[in-house]
Amino acid sequence: MADTLTPEERSERMGRVRDRDSKAEMTVRRLVHSLGYRYRLHVADLPGRPDLVFRKLKKIIFVHGCFWHRHDSCGLARLPKSRLEFWLPKLQRNKERDAEIMERLEGEGWSVRVIWECEVSSRDVLVNKIKDFLGAA
Repeated sequence: MADTLTPEERSERMGRVRDRDSKAEMTVRRLVHSLGYRYRLHVADLPGRPDLVFRKLKKIIFVHGCFWHRHDSCGLARLPKSRLEFWLPKLQRNKERDAEIMERLEGEGWSVRVIWECEVSSRDVLVNKIKDFLGAA
């Protein structure tokens, strides 16, 4: 059925994709809060408007969607079947921008961690990843 979408239908569908408060981001936020950590959301004065900012710890967590941010070797990062001349440069630029933002933040002394959409499904792994990152000084 997805192959029968008109360009207008596909555009409308893609326009509904959220850039914040996604299911993955909300899962991470609830988990981090339950572990006792407090954070700021989408801080505008930092490059890339990071999803979760822990100022006292000088740490940042981005929650990236596998499709939009091109998670390597992830099935959720598959390419669309149509309009590759549009999608390939767009998605490649997202990946390049992510690398630039990470470099800038690390240059400013921030520790940065990316949690991928596909990693959110395993709670135990996610808890350990968050504890390892935020607990390390």
